[in-house]
Amino acid sequence: MRKIDVNVKFLHPVWEENELAYATEHSAGLDLRACIDSEDLEIGPGEKAAIPAGVAIEIREPSIAGYVFSRSGLGTKDGLTVSQGVGVIDPDYRGEIKVSLLNTSDKVRRIKRGQRIAQLVFMPIFQAAILPVDELGDTDRGAGGFGSTGKH
Repeated sequence: MRKIDVNVKFLHPVWEENELAYATEHSAGLDLRACIDSEDLEIGPGEKAAIPAGVAIEIREPSIAGYVFSRSGLGTKDGLTVSQGVGVIDPDYRGEIKVSLLNTSDKVRRIKRGQRIAQLVFMPIFQAAILPVDELGDTDRGAGGFGSTGKH
């Protein structure tokens, strides 16, 4: 597995008690924690909250970005997911990472200080060279959209 260099600035005391590390040898994501000053934070049904992760990063390779994904257990068991689907941390961003969680359940959910709330994954990025054209190439699918390739 290829490793990249990422400088990390810890911004909250939660990280004095916890390590930013991969849970297993082959984990894809680093667990981000709720760096809140109160003991817990309530998120009502259908509500969202931007929760500070208490870290800022410097990705040392400009062709890599950080992506904030939901934690599977938190999403499946509690209905708390990253509100925009996936958060993108551009390689030139230097501010604190914040996780916007959406409560998709019908119950009030509590986030505790230091709780693992999302995972940070690093992946390559590509910028497109925009080439304006009058026509696009033909394919069998064409302009067929949602559901056009069948249900099975």
